[in-house]
Amino acid sequence: MKRRLFIAASLLAMSISSALAAETIEFSPTAPAIQAGSWVLMDYTTGQILTSGNEHQQRNPASLTKLMTGYVVDRAIDSHRITADDMVTVGRDAWAKGNPVFDGSSLMFLKAGDRLTVRDLSRGLIVDSGNDACVALADYVAGGEPQFVAMMNDYVQKLGLRDTHFETVHGLDAPGQHSSAYDLAVLSRAIIHGEPEFYHMYSEKSLTWNGITQQNRNGLLWDKTLNVDGLKTGHTSGAGYNLIASAVDGKRRLIAVIMGAESMKGREVEARKLLQWGQQNFDTVQILQQGKQVGTERIWYGDKETIALGTVEDFWLTLPKAEIPHIKAKYILDQKSLEAPLAANKRVGEIELLDRDKVVAHMPLVTLEGVGKGGLFSRFSDWLHHKA
Repeated sequence: MKRRLFIAASLLAMSISSALAAETIEFSPTAPAIQAGSWVLMDYTTGQILTSGNEHQQRNPASLTKLMTGYVVDRAIDSHRITADDMVTVGRDAWAKGNPVFDGSSLMFLKAGDRLTVRDLSRGLIVDSGNDACVALADYVAGGEPQFVAMMNDYVQKLGLRDTHFETVHGLDAPGQHSSAYDLAVLSRAIIHGEPEFYHMYSEKSLTWNGITQQNRNGLLWDKTLNVDGLKTGHTSGAGYNLIASAVDGKRRLIAVIMGAESMKGREVEARKLLQWGQQNFDTVQILQQGKQVGTERIWYGDKETIALGTVEDFWLTLPKAEIPHIKAKYILDQKSLEAPLAANKRVGEIELLDRDKVVAHMPLVTLEGVGKGGLFSRFSDWLHHKA
């Protein structure tokens, strides 16, 4: 098998990558100690976990459940089942008056018979963490809470959230309801990518409805040392204090998940630690570019003598800043030689990314062009040279 060294790491630009198999980088900086039940720090562009603790432990998500509620609503808008401007009439089941389920919980303070748009209800869900807004949206989108919860769990499967199951639309304690720091990071990444029209709501600091103004409970939105623009807080006696915070640094975005912190202030302190550590110690670099040639190889019996090779995908990787100078890439052909005819986008080998000679990622090497059969004379000439 032929091996070719062809690249060192290049610089960052933003994109969602369907990146491939990335192994753990051995030379990562020491992560901060985190005081929480579980936690995750994820790079948004690549989906890589930079540090974590008990990341797959099933825990009570509390109001972080509302991230999935909002995600389902946005998917209903995307599929044109509803629109953000649809008017919703609030039912009695979404009115806190006389409803013991809502006692002491976060509310938008809706009343039965109120009429407001899907967009305004979504703001109430996100900014006020309104349990009543969740019920009103569930009734409108699915005809009731049980039907909407079934939709939530359907998206759990579609997103591959293996640690997650929902029983409510709002996150109040319920037997059998659980998620994990890892799954909630994956969900948050999907929300940021898939809800461009709604994501700005996660950065709104306050909302006034029915004459009542409430502040967003995500205190990191006011932090002047970080550019935090979401996502959500959660708290119940069974869950402890939860927080998911996403921060942008230049063109990079990190997502921190804290579950089971000891206090409202504590969850902010721990999330800030993760975000600052990630920003100070890591960079996201573009290693390969879709359709860009990484090498050429001799091709036998074709109407051309060489064929261009590359990748059909952009590939980004998050790396410790100190390791970027040590990153190299090479490709290895599957066969000793290439023979025509050969179609475009045909796998012919593998690209390997190395950090200090350790393979940390790999992806298919493909042809960037098709090569047809050569004429009789050229094929005979190739046969003479190839077999020599």
